[in-house]
Amino acid sequence: MNKPLTDTTPQPIGATAQIVIDTLFARIKAEEYPLDTRLPSERTLAADLGVARNTVREALDVLEAQNVIRRRAGSGSFVTYRSQPTEAQPELAVSEDMSPLDHLVVRGILEPEMVRLAVINMTPRQLGELSEILSQIEAVQTDIDSFIALEEQLYMQIATGTGNPLLASCYRLTIDAYRASFRNKLRRRNLTPKRIQDYQKRYNTLFNAIGTRDVASAVEFIKLHLIEEQKLLLQDD
Repeated sequence: MNKPLTDTTPQPIGATAQIVIDTLFARIKAEEYPLDTRLPSERTLAADLGVARNTVREALDVLEAQNVIRRRAGSGSFVTYRSQPTEAQPELAVSEDMSPLDHLVVRGILEPEMVRLAVINMTPRQLGELSEILSQIEAVQTDIDSFIALEEQLYMQIATGTGNPLLASCYRLTIDAYRASFRNKLRRRNLTPKRIQDYQKRYNTLFNAIGTRDVASAVEFIKLHLIEEQKLLLQDD
């Protein structure tokens, strides 16, 4: 359960740091930085908010103490805050009867349009954050857990970049479904070091298409990528 953002730190928080805390927490609550995604680097946040890096670091210290983010040595800060669903906004449930093929069918519906909108609407800052995620993906060699987590961040950054919060929420549900049903068994078995390298090259191609605003190439890529995923699934069966 998330704790309220009350001041429980022993040292008083500076006015500028409090503004940074409030700004970042507002973005997290609005799912501009969704659950499990990596925050921009301290340098990027400092430039974006017009403050010193030590001020950003102080704000991140408070957010971590309040269980809003979690820091990983050498990887950055990741969002752990989950908004509580309200009666007006019920939390969507994942069907227990869903199969891996069902999941791919839904991805085939969502991802081409998601990528198309992202190419059109992604801001330079969002592209920069996507580039940071890709750099981390390219650094992975054999760590399957890290690769899967970063892969999810990559897709969620694209979903957020569409500028359509409903589409991003729908895509988050596909990630939740993947985790709940068959991710550990199927994905881990297929992610050999060689296949990780192949995916790294693919995602670099996708990033280049998005970065150059090449809608046709980006959409064509994601369609071909989904076909390869389906072939892999059928071979596994």
